[in-house]
Amino acid sequence: MLILANVRERWSGFLGAFVAVLVGVGLITTTLVIYDSAKAKVQPRYEGTAALALPPHAVDADGSPKDRMPWSKSEAEPLVSGLKKVPGVAAAVVDRSFYAQAIKDGRPVNDEGALESGHGFSSVRMAPYELVSGRAPAAADEVVVDRALGAAVGSELTVNVTQGREQFKVVGTVNGPGYYFSEEFAARQQPGVATIALIPDKGAGTGAIVAAAKKVVGEHGSVVSGDGRSEPQPEYIEHKRFLGVQLISAMAILGLFTTVFVVASILVLSTGMRRREIGLLRTIGASPKQIRRMILGEAAVVGLAGSIAGCVAGVAATPLLLSILRGLDVTPPGMRITIAAWPLLVASVIGIGVSVIGAWSAGRKAAKVAPLEALLDSRSANKGMGRGRWIAGLSVLALGVVLAIGTATSTADNRINMAIFATMTLIVAAALLAPVFVAPVGRILTAPFQRGGKAAPVLIRAELVANPGRAASLVAPVIAAVGFAVLLSGMVETMRVAYPAGEALKVAGQTIVTPDGTPGNTDEVVAANPVGKAALPTRAFVEPKKAGDACAATVLDVLGSRDPKWNRQGQAVLGEKTARELGLKQGQDVPVRFADGATVTLTVAKVLPDDPARGDFVVARDLVRAHDPAALTDDIFVPAGAKASAAVPGVALHDAAEYALADYNTDAKLTDSLAMMLIVIAVGYSVIAVANSMAMAAHGRRRDFGVMKSAGGTVRQLLFTSAGETTLVVVIGAALGVLVPLPPLAGMAAGLSEATSSDVSLHLNAGTVVTSVIGTLTAAVLAGMAVTARTLKRQTA
Repeated sequence: MLILANVRERWSGFLGAFVAVLVGVGLITTTLVIYDSAKAKVQPRYEGTAALALPPHAVDADGSPKDRMPWSKSEAEPLVSGLKKVPGVAAAVVDRSFYAQAIKDGRPVNDEGALESGHGFSSVRMAPYELVSGRAPAAADEVVVDRALGAAVGSELTVNVTQGREQFKVVGTVNGPGYYFSEEFAARQQPGVATIALIPDKGAGTGAIVAAAKKVVGEHGSVVSGDGRSEPQPEYIEHKRFLGVQLISAMAILGLFTTVFVVASILVLSTGMRRREIGLLRTIGASPKQIRRMILGEAAVVGLAGSIAGCVAGVAATPLLLSILRGLDVTPPGMRITIAAWPLLVASVIGIGVSVIGAWSAGRKAAKVAPLEALLDSRSANKGMGRGRWIAGLSVLALGVVLAIGTATSTADNRINMAIFATMTLIVAAALLAPVFVAPVGRILTAPFQRGGKAAPVLIRAELVANPGRAASLVAPVIAAVGFAVLLSGMVETMRVAYPAGEALKVAGQTIVTPDGTPGNTDEVVAANPVGKAALPTRAFVEPKKAGDACAATVLDVLGSRDPKWNRQGQAVLGEKTARELGLKQGQDVPVRFADGATVTLTVAKVLPDDPARGDFVVARDLVRAHDPAALTDDIFVPAGAKASAAVPGVALHDAAEYALADYNTDAKLTDSLAMMLIVIAVGYSVIAVANSMAMAAHGRRRDFGVMKSAGGTVRQLLFTSAGETTLVVVIGAALGVLVPLPPLAGMAAGLSEATSSDVSLHLNAGTVVTSVIGTLTAAVLAGMAVTARTLKRQTA
């Protein structure tokens, strides 16, 4: 009851923490609801199935389940026969998906899912789609298409497949997307079997079908039904989902850190202003344990209230975030918002937990208040740094330096995350050590104004020198706001310069043949450009070394090369990392299973230093083509002196500079948008905290204002003093905020220099930095002056 009474009586002192928790929980709720709504859904083309039989999983290098390992023709035939006999199953359909894209008016028809748009006609039954006109394809040169394509039955249609452009006769149309060929043609395009769909009889029970199907499949795979049928997803949908999850994960992590940081600084400030009250409680017999329990209980109540309000605000804001993500094209097609209970529960637990964690330091400090302090000023204990804070600050600073150094040596995939974590750590260190800087910097900045005979500079200087702890609590959210703005904008600017320059240097003098409107280059394009690197990628599986070994096969990216150095039948060239992960050495034989289900034994011809341009597992190009007829070729690099051809539709030619810029611009829009969203979140959130902190500080000094007014101070002078002190605090925080991310950014630039083999220096976005500083300063000054003016008005009344 005492805790609730305290919260009701001192609600203004808890308002800042309440708002911080509300914003943080709202952000986390929104991101979790979007994450839950973006989970894989059953594709429309599988809606008419009762279950799907899938091959066994392979694992990646660290043992995590990854790709399914396709059955070969001989392995699939007995499974299909057995599944057809399952009671309640009308048909067992081998579902094949491969590249198919119509060419109209000399250009590929726009189709995001073109990589998996081709199917055998039997797959029509899975949706189920219906023939709108015509008949099923019977010959290899016949096709059934979506009626929305506008191709009339009996017309000739040019369709781009892996081999290149081929002429097909349109013999029918269906009321669904895709290109449907004869089963014979589909089996040539994709010999391996990755999915067997079970079409149920009318009225048949799914449970009985699944139970019987599992007995047929046994240890050769698995059977999924219901939501489990969402596992087979088109690659482009998975890519969008991955990008969207990466974006909202970054938002959630940043929001969580900022919430903890801001709530902790606000509660420390609030508790520090209550030292006399806590001293009185100690005088009447309250134990340190009771004081600590009271502080933590108050924080839990505030966290609960903020969490409830935050969940409501987060749900209301979800459509806005979804609209933004759709604008960035990082949401699966047809995504809809669904509100489940777990995002709200998780966000609420986080809100309450963050409040309690944030109050832990304040409660620990409050428990040490002596009864004698009831006779002292509430701010008298803010004069210096305790030994614990010194140790914590220096330890966190050392960790931040290590992470900043690690940013320079980390891999490309981890460099951005490392820089963000390093900056978070250094922000915490700067907040802990801020009292050390406040007093000396305050003296330096106010020195030029000491000779003017004005009282305000003297009062501001005295306040900062006498109470560096209070000032440090006000500085903390400013450091976070400016620090994240400098880091995120600096990363974007540095990468904008580094990546195009590095890529251009790697391919200098070459002409690059890239897909234009297609997901890759066909064999026709490769034949038109017979000279230069033309890597043919596939996913292959390294099987266990011993027959009957219980270990699952390891899946990896394999590149087929036509470079004479690597294009040797029966041999493979491995990078050192891949060889180490697979336990292979030069001269050893390794069984490799390809997409068609066939296993080929290869000899490790060489183990070379890792080189992304070469590939980690390189084999002869003809070997990949023989076992993966559906694979498309990557960009083709035509050396200087050879002529590149763009005669085949769906390709474009670039020189080194154009290619580097186009390659970077592919992800630049998303990167820029992500950075801007994170900057808005970090700066906006921290600005709210700054405004709350300044308002609390001004409210806490109402007695000081009363004394100064009694001594002859005018309202204008007192407002000027408040604004001057706030400005000085923000300037100190902004300076630390600019300095904090410089080591991680410098480490990132050094790492990019090494990765791109070019001279990369640190770049900052001056406009973003200035805007964040001015926005923070404006919010802080307005909040402080508003509360000061209100306090003075009440005192006058």
